[in-house]
Amino acid sequence: MSLASGHNLVSLEGEELARQERDWQGYSEGIVRLHPGRWLFPSTFKRFADEYYNFKLKPDDVVLLTWPKCGTTWLQEIMWTMRYNPDLNNPMAAAPVNARVPFLEMDTLLKTKNIDPIGPDHPLMQGFKKMCPGREPENGVFLQMCELAPEPRTFKSHLALPLLPTDLLKTSKAVYMARNPKDAVVSFFHHSRIFKNHDFKGTFEEFVQYFLDDDCVYGPYWLHLKEAWKQRKNPNLHFMFFEDLKNNNMEELKKLDKFLGTNLSQEQLDNVAHYTSFAEMKARDAVLGAGSEIFFNVDIVQKDGGFFRQGKVGDWKGKYTPELEAKMDKWIKKNLGDFGIEFKYGV
Repeated sequence: MSLASGHNLVSLEGEELARQERDWQGYSEGIVRLHPGRWLFPSTFKRFADEYYNFKLKPDDVVLLTWPKCGTTWLQEIMWTMRYNPDLNNPMAAAPVNARVPFLEMDTLLKTKNIDPIGPDHPLMQGFKKMCPGREPENGVFLQMCELAPEPRTFKSHLALPLLPTDLLKTSKAVYMARNPKDAVVSFFHHSRIFKNHDFKGTFEEFVQYFLDDDCVYGPYWLHLKEAWKQRKNPNLHFMFFEDLKNNNMEELKKLDKFLGTNLSQEQLDNVAHYTSFAEMKARDAVLGAGSEIFFNVDIVQKDGGFFRQGKVGDWKGKYTPELEAKMDKWIKKNLGDFGIEFKYGV
């Protein structure tokens, strides 16, 4: 199947599909890979792929881009607070962050036998009706929420740049945040176990191998990063690192403020810093909102923690065996060695 982006979409079959379905039990509708790039998605991606690529952007749009578990939710809240709530008096702040900063391709991740069909009375659908009156959810709940979001729009995506509109960095602005791969893997492992739409059943060692083989959903971390890194000097792209935002928060907020053109006062920047701190966001725990329990493996959440877990630099330490860490270091040198990026792996 040929896509508007120029990629060829191929369904996984045979032993490769069987292995994925054994370990990732949330991907019950099949899995597809896109070439070139070897990007990997649940098969429902093919329903919306061309719509993502042809999404109509506006000059005042800002799109947040990350590979999964690289501080996306944190930066969603920061950007929304900067753009719409610097005085902390916007009543919409109580809404789930994924309603205020919609997740472009979330629709491709929701169809799974692990989650009962979301009925019209579910809070997600009630919110959709308010944001998208007269629209049909079959055409993409989150896709249409992005389209009809109040202007100026802010939305997020984990898609690599080649799968997004070609005019993204000409028409609009984008913020890309990267995170060191060792911490990103630990966080994605936890995330993939607690969410039913991923429902990873393997060990941490097996998860790391999926990552090293470019076989996690969203495809190669290194290529996703490379596509954005090549554009780092584009005036419409602001490139950030999770570790810098954590260790030099106010300095990074000021850089982001300048890029977004929000022109915040020091008092407003202080508001943003406090309101979006890990402790404050964990206390609110407002990612998905009411009704979100249907998406979680509750037993794992109770044992290992929920969506907000550590949120720190260096959480990977003690999680890898010496052999696994050596394997990861070798992979990093091979795949990221020529980027010129020096990741921070500890505080």
